[in-house]
Amino acid sequence: MSNFVQHTPDTAPEESKTLLLAVKEAWGFIPTMHATLAESPSALAGYETLWSHISASTLSPVEQQVAYQAVNVLHGCAYCTMGHTYLSRQVGMSEGTVVRLRAGLPPEDSKLAALWTFARTVAEARGEAREAIPAFLGAGFTKANVLDVVAVIAAKVIANYSAALADIPLEAFMSDPAIAWSPAAALAAE
Repeated sequence: MSNFVQHTPDTAPEESKTLLLAVKEAWGFIPTMHATLAESPSALAGYETLWSHISASTLSPVEQQVAYQAVNVLHGCAYCTMGHTYLSRQVGMSEGTVVRLRAGLPPEDSKLAALWTFARTVAEARGEAREAIPAFLGAGFTKANVLDVVAVIAAKVIANYSAALADIPLEAFMSDPAIAWSPAAALAAE
């Protein structure tokens, strides 16, 4: 059970209130991730800033979700894997790719597989993965994409680690069997 408060705009520290209202406006609700991060205005602002900039990055919406899921599953973050399952379907990712990502497997599409491999390699190596850049570029990605993947990893470190440390409650939609996920599911597939 989480000892962290899921803040509302009424209970959040002053510096988090405006951001929570903006999140509610954009999403139609305040996700428990954001409600929890609101305890630290800098954590919430950092996460929201990264999220916003990644959304407008050189990676397509499907590519963003591939990179996010590569890190979510690597970290074993159920909250984020389930949330990004929903978002992956929203951006039109093929169901086969959604299933493979949730199983900790690369997409069948070779370019998306190169992205998945690069994101996981960089995250596992904590950035010490220069040798992985040529294959990533060779798959059709750019140096800007290299740095966008680093931004995705940074956003996922904030979210994945916060979900684990603060035991962030799942969203109601995450009880849907088509969304539900556990790290054991990915381990069984490997």
